[in-house]
Amino acid sequence: MTEPIHDETHGGALGSRLNWLRAAVLGANDGIVSTAGLVVGVAGVTGSRSALLTAGLAGLLAGSMSMAAGEYVSVSTQRDSEMAALAVESRELREQPEAELRELTELLAQRGLSREVAREAAEQLTARDALKAHARVELGIDPDELTNPWHAAWASFLAFTVGALLPLLAVVLPPPGPRLPVTVVSVLAALVVTGWTSARLGAADPGRAVLRNVAGGALAMAVTYAAGSLLGAVGV
Repeated sequence: MTEPIHDETHGGALGSRLNWLRAAVLGANDGIVSTAGLVVGVAGVTGSRSALLTAGLAGLLAGSMSMAAGEYVSVSTQRDSEMAALAVESRELREQPEAELRELTELLAQRGLSREVAREAAEQLTARDALKAHARVELGIDPDELTNPWHAAWASFLAFTVGALLPLLAVVLPPPGPRLPVTVVSVLAALVVTGWTSARLGAADPGRAVLRNVAGGALAMAVTYAAGSLLGAVGV
């Protein structure tokens, strides 16, 4: 008999990859909804292709930059917190190693190990890499895979841009007559895909996720189109 071969990713790497994929899908979804709402609102005022293109490009650039900046600030704060926690843990390991060993033993015992096995495991982990052991067990941090704010910023920028391109192209490429229906149908179809994908990545029910996604996007477009039509009617 031969041993089974496992090619799939396990542990934290898989969780990290799923988080990145989920963030990318949600970023694209934001790009679709916000840009669609903007261009549909402008379409309620005017059918000018140049006006729609200008509004759509402005929304795409503003949204993608805002997403990137927000993600950079958020992840930088998270990374700073992780680094500070690791620094505190490193100091405690230097100043009170026995207390930290007892703490690690207690944490392992709380996870179901017997006291004897937990003590032996804590000693082995401490001898191998004390800081990494405490970071993973006590803090839930992997020192080798700290979050990178630049990676997060670029991922958010690209995801939002890709999502925003769809309603922008859908509203400027068709002729004036079918322009609005094509945009609405394209956006709703894209929201079905992003809703289904995000649900599958989170192991949730795709039906409800798709329904919420489509309903939210349709409501956003309806509100902005009504607002644009009203402003156009009163000559604003």
